[in-house]
Order: sequence, then structure tokens, then C-alpha cells
Amino acid sequence: QVQLVESGGGLVQPGGSLRLSCAASGFTFSTYAMNWYRQAPGKERELVAGISGFRSSTNYADSVKGRFTISRDNAKNTVYLQMNSLKPEDTAVYYCQARRGSAAYWGQGTQVTVSL
Repeated sequence: QVQLVESGGGLVQPGGSLRLSCAASGFTFSTYAMNWYRQAPGKERELVAGISGFRSSTNYADSVKGRFTISRDNAKNTVYLQMNSLKPEDTAVYYCQARRGSAAYWGQGTQVTVSL
């Protein structure tokens, strides 16, 4: 059974940092690309960052470049999203996705709120 479990969300002040984690199980983690998406109230879900399987090449949305870093530990079946210099507009539910070809699995999401 495939499981993706996100953690690390919470309330943080503008300019602060959070690190999200997504623990995966039930599939061959290293062979899947891993992505972080987010969805703010009233907005569509958007891709924030992605990392490929073996080579760990990365890509980022323009809005988070230079502030967010995605990484993975294939030995721990975990993907991370380090978020620095957080802004109120980063407030959203953040979702982890595993993807290979047409197969895609999602986590349940973790809330990130950036506010004074």
C-alpha cells in the first residue's frame, strides 16, 4: 500500500523558515520523481518544486527560486522541502507527490501559515 506522509508544517512569521518532510512507503522510492505542490484557499494547486529519481535534478517555481530547496534521501525514502525567507503568500496546504510515468500518488497535505 502506497503511503506518503507529510510533516513539518505550522505557523511561522514572515522571514522565518520551515522544513517539510514527506515519508514514503509501498513503492520503489528511488525510481520515482518527487514533487511538492501547494494550494492556497481559492486557488489552483501549483507545482512548487520537483526532484528526479536517480540523478536528483531539481526544478522550482519562479516564485520560490532562491528561497526553497528540495532534496531527497533515498536511503530513508524521504523527500524534504527547506523553506526560507517565507512570505505571507507562501501560506497554503503543501502536498507531496510521487510520480513515475502515468502513476502519481499524493499525500494528505500539511498546512503552512506565514503570518505575524
